[in-house]
Amino acid sequence: MLLLSSAGCVKEITSDERLERDTRSVAVKDAPGVEALSKLTCDDTSAPLNKARDVNRPESDRLVDYVNLYSSLKDRTHTFEEAMARNPDLSYREGSQGLVNAKDTCIQQTADVRVEFETYLRELVSVPTVQEIKGGNTVTVARLDFSTLRKAIEALDPDDRESLLQSVNAAEKRVSATSLPAEDASSGGKRRGK
Repeated sequence: MLLLSSAGCVKEITSDERLERDTRSVAVKDAPGVEALSKLTCDDTSAPLNKARDVNRPESDRLVDYVNLYSSLKDRTHTFEEAMARNPDLSYREGSQGLVNAKDTCIQQTADVRVEFETYLRELVSVPTVQEIKGGNTVTVARLDFSTLRKAIEALDPDDRESLLQSVNAAEKRVSATSLPAEDASSGGKRRGK
């Protein structure tokens, strides 16, 4: 009987205490200030973007550059949005137009890079393998490292992510299925020669 009555004794908290507890994690002092935000910019994307666009570089390297640039822009945009959501005064203070413009630039740059990154990623997923001639035989090989392609899909996180990952898995199975018989044939030839 004592256990049942003691379990029912729960301290009631007031609405103000509940509000304080729930909003404690969104303290204005935790948000980046004006100085930190004024150093944050998204205007420096042209060099990394040109590097990612360079068709003379390996496709895996280009894809990694797109992932890094997109992730960086996304983080910077999130920092602006979170700081301004936690401290709305940042958007309306006198002289804060520079911060608002920087935030808008980050949002626009992130969206632009995402479109270009997604276009390139979908091209790679739609044609993940190429035909090469090895030893007089045509062999299907991976266009780029499949784990890099999976990481890029995870970083982009499109709505059809699972479908894209399934396409990559299917392509990987095709490559491994075609490379195994070729390896068996070549090792079988070595055995016969001994």
